[in-house]
Amino acid sequence: MSYFSIIVPVYNRPDEVRGLLESLACQSCKDFELVLVEDGSDVPCKEVADSFEGKIDIKYFYKDNEGRSAARNYGLERATGDYFVFFDSDCVIPPDYFKALKEALDKDYVPCYGGPDAASDDFSDLQKAINFSMTSFLTTGGIRGGKVQMEKFVPRSFNMGFAREVWEKVGGFREMLAEDLDLSIRIRKAGFPGRLIREAFVYHKRRVSLRRYAKQMYMFGTGRVGLKLIWPESLKAVHCLPALFLLGCIFLLICSFFRWWAILPLAAYVLALWISALVKTKSLKIACLSVVTSFIQLFCYGYGFIKAYIWEVLLGHGRNVGKELKMRRES
Repeated sequence: MSYFSIIVPVYNRPDEVRGLLESLACQSCKDFELVLVEDGSDVPCKEVADSFEGKIDIKYFYKDNEGRSAARNYGLERATGDYFVFFDSDCVIPPDYFKALKEALDKDYVPCYGGPDAASDDFSDLQKAINFSMTSFLTTGGIRGGKVQMEKFVPRSFNMGFAREVWEKVGGFREMLAEDLDLSIRIRKAGFPGRLIREAFVYHKRRVSLRRYAKQMYMFGTGRVGLKLIWPESLKAVHCLPALFLLGCIFLLICSFFRWWAILPLAAYVLALWISALVKTKSLKIACLSVVTSFIQLFCYGYGFIKAYIWEVLLGHGRNVGKELKMRRES
């Protein structure tokens, strides 16, 4: 029996799954099984999974569509390992991931961990720009990049893991936005320590179009407010910054009609983003794209946050949802 059980929910992404499986087949340490849960896809990946038979210890399951949390929980119930690892289907895993993870756990064991993400050299320019936006200190405070951060690192489901004992005590994912953050909070409150393992990073492809990326950021913003309804202490100042940034940009643009120099702080920020992206990516094109993706991220997250906060908190429409999830939490 393998020590690690990798659990991956899938929905209509056979091409992404192929990339993930190819990377898992190249691992230097193969002390793992893969539990692949097809969540009612119209375009299943079973043929892709079957093509890796003999290369990976893989268990493929097809179930009715109920959402990613239900799919992960379905996988948890069928996993046989002592330590569960979660990836998104759009991840590519570096060849020494499990070697580094096992060494880190053997040296200083923790029942819960999270890892950062990065951009692979073969990613498209847009994917590299999105990766910059999601990991830069100038946009997210370094929350996802595994570097200096404005917020304490919290494991996220694109690259996280926890021991079987954690699942047996805390339970699995709840069907909600920000479900991975909710689970990480429950794990911490149950007394299980966790940490960031920087060596256990993944290449995260993320969204492959600006429209899908914008929608994802909007959902992240609304999800953060939903999380506050259950865990009020989870909302930190850093989470409000995109909303303040959006309002500040609108204010500066209005002021610039009367005083042209009012736009200078925004111009300075654009320049800082561009220089930072240029230094990191060594590409003029990606640096320019990074400015675009950074503003999409901040504006869409900020808009989702503001809209959800007004609707769910100030107007009280999220009160019942928060109470229901709190009751589940306490039961």
